[in-house]
Amino acid sequence: MFNRRKFIKASALSAGLLALDKTSMANVLPSQPNKPANLPIVISTWDFGIAANADAWKVLSKGGKSLDAVEQGVWVPEADEKNQSVGYGGLPDRDGKVTLDACIMDELGNCGAVLALEHIKHPISVARKVMEKTPHVMLAGDGALQFALEQGFKKENLLTPSSEKAWKEWLKTAKYEPVMNIENKLYDKAAPQKLPGNQYNHDTIGMLAIDAKGNISGACTTSGMAYKLHGRIGDSPIIGAGLFVDNEVGGATSTGVGEEVVRNVGSFLVVELMRQGYTPEAACKEAVMRIIKKKPETAKNIQVGFLAINKKGEYGAYAIQQGFSYAVCNAEKQDLLIKGKSYY
Repeated sequence: MFNRRKFIKASALSAGLLALDKTSMANVLPSQPNKPANLPIVISTWDFGIAANADAWKVLSKGGKSLDAVEQGVWVPEADEKNQSVGYGGLPDRDGKVTLDACIMDELGNCGAVLALEHIKHPISVARKVMEKTPHVMLAGDGALQFALEQGFKKENLLTPSSEKAWKEWLKTAKYEPVMNIENKLYDKAAPQKLPGNQYNHDTIGMLAIDAKGNISGACTTSGMAYKLHGRIGDSPIIGAGLFVDNEVGGATSTGVGEEVVRNVGSFLVVELMRQGYTPEAACKEAVMRIIKKKPETAKNIQVGFLAINKKGEYGAYAIQQGFSYAVCNAEKQDLLIKGKSYY
C-alpha cells in the first residue's frame, strides 16, 4: 500500500524535479522581445528618441527618479535646432511665431502643462514648475511666459534661420493643410539617411520611463503642427490626450495630428485598455482603430501613433500610417530602435 511516508518522499522528489526543470528551462529558453524588462527602462517616440533616451538613462542608471529622467531626456530634442518639430528650431505657425506645448506627469498623478508658450527653450521644465509651484495644471500663452520668466527662465528667440526660411517659402503659396508626417516632406527623398523616422526627420517627442523603484513618469513636448493657426493647441500638452500615466497600470503617449487624439482622449484610452488586460501594443492598436472607425476618410491622410508601457516594463506601439518608430533603452541595450506597426 502507498503509505504516508512513501507519499511524503514522492512529493518531495516531485517538487525537487519541478524546481530543477524550471531552472534548466530558464537557462535554455531564449529571451522574449517585449517581455518584462529589467528595470529601469525608458522609451520614446521616433528615432531621435535614441539620443533623448541616452540622457534619461544617465538618471535612471544611477537610481534616479523617472520624473527627473523624462525631463532631462526631452531636453535633448527641445534644444536641438535641427529638430524642426520640437522646441528651439521648431517650424513656426502661419504668423511666423514659434509656440511650444508640453506636459509632464509623475507616478503620483501630479501633472503640469504649458500651452502656446513662446521664447522659452525648455517648455517641459516650465510645465514641471507649473506642477510643483502652482495649484494649477495648465498655463497658456502670455501667462505661461510670465510665469516662466518669474521662475528664472531665459527669454530668447526660438525661430532659427532655417525654420524662418522654410516658413517664408511656405508663405509663397500660403496653403494650409495638415500633412501626414510633414517632417518627412522637408527633405530630399533621394537621401536615404533622411527618410522617415531618423534623427533628421521626426515629430513630437513623447517619453515614458520606469525607474528602479518601479515608478512611472512621462513627458511630451512639441512645437506643434507646422504653419498652424496662431494659438492652435494639439494633444501634446493635454493630460489624457498626448500623455497619461497611472502608476498601477502603465503609461501612454502619442504623436501625429493631435486633433484626432484629443477627440478620442487617446493616451488615457490606451492606459485604461491596459488596465483591462490589453498588451501595450494591442491597446495602442485599439486606440488607432477608434480614430479610423470614427473618421475613415480623414484617417487615410493623417498620421497618429501611440506608444505605451505597462507596469511590468512591457512596451508596444501602433500607428495609422507607416513611418512611425520608437526607441527603447534599458540595461541590456541603450539604442534599440523599433519600427512601429501600422494599419496602412
